[in-house]
Amino acid sequence: MSDRTLFEIQQLQFRDRARASQLLKEFLNETLPFAIADVTVRPQAVSLNSINGFLTTADGDRQFFKTHVEPQSIIHEYYNSTILAEAGYPVIQPIYSSTEWGKQLLIYDYFSAPSLFDVSREIELGKRYDADRVLAAQQHADDCLWDIYRQTLSWLSAEEHARSPVHQLFFHRLTGGRYAEFYCGKQIAFPGAEFDFERIASWQWRINDRAYSEPLAAVIDRAIARLNPTRADVPAIIGHGDAHNGNVFWDGDRGESGELIYFDPAFAGRHSPFLDLAKPLFHNVFAIWMYFPREIAAELEIRWELQGETLVVEHDFVPSELRIGFLRSKLEHVLKPLLFELRLRGWLDPNWRDDLKLALFCCPFLTMNLADSQKFPPEIALLGLAIAMEMAAVSEPPSRLDTELDRLGIGDNRS
Repeated sequence: MSDRTLFEIQQLQFRDRARASQLLKEFLNETLPFAIADVTVRPQAVSLNSINGFLTTADGDRQFFKTHVEPQSIIHEYYNSTILAEAGYPVIQPIYSSTEWGKQLLIYDYFSAPSLFDVSREIELGKRYDADRVLAAQQHADDCLWDIYRQTLSWLSAEEHARSPVHQLFFHRLTGGRYAEFYCGKQIAFPGAEFDFERIASWQWRINDRAYSEPLAAVIDRAIARLNPTRADVPAIIGHGDAHNGNVFWDGDRGESGELIYFDPAFAGRHSPFLDLAKPLFHNVFAIWMYFPREIAAELEIRWELQGETLVVEHDFVPSELRIGFLRSKLEHVLKPLLFELRLRGWLDPNWRDDLKLALFCCPFLTMNLADSQKFPPEIALLGLAIAMEMAAVSEPPSRLDTELDRLGIGDNRS
């Protein structure tokens, strides 16, 4: 099978689960050193660029698998679970890993605990009522995360930093083909109209009565410049790199509040802590529309009009109280002590907020293709672009994100 097989299966799983499972079984039997009797692909809302599910070996053992799929990847070495375990992360160690280009996947012993993504959604839908326990588990996990950051914090050369797989989620998506494939020369549907991306990128934005400082095109250029890993030496930590709630199990049977356990370390390594925080900060808080676009569109109020060269957008999307709890836990228990430690050591870049916000921008802009009208209704395409701008650009008055960052009490430069 070709190197694109996993990507094709990832796309197929949402249309024909049985066929996707059969193709993956064939793929695994060609790839693995042991025989597979059965495979069940588990398409989930969180599986934006991945495949996961269960398999049964010819010997009758039941196992869990996860693979990240990115056909335009620049990085060819993934899945460094050992570095996380040695740093003290509560991470499930795979029983088998394949790191061969186009065949990267991890296989684990069967694990029955739910993902924090599923638990959070059930709480939001009123199907469970243990938000306090979940937030307590999150705060404890974030205290432990800061302790790992503190113990592994060291200076890293730009050359070494550039080798970290985490850049596949940010800089390489901007420059390695995904940005061009998604948007360049494409049209994006808004409610009632359709525009060339290049025209949209030239407009100024006003969102919910906040005027933003720059157009989308300038944000993209600034992100390419600031997120380039060869730009400068950086303070770095050992991090998971992609620790959104879909890659975290919640074992509610451990201790008073349960325990959060990491898996799928596709982007684990030594890298900037600001890049490490970006995926959980965005996806755990601001991204529910990305996972459930049609459900969110059905309840969303969003309006737009073009006033000269300014796009004026009004929307009522706000994260749930649970997700704001996730945001504040990460900011208070990890980011705030990190900033104080960096400042104490004389390592704090005055433009740290820029780096964090531009990494956050990449999450709504490049995780999925907002121009894909089969995936995203026009209301959600517009909301996604608006939220991308809210992540990256400075506004007057300050956005929700900047207001939360201001609460940390750490001075910095703003763009």
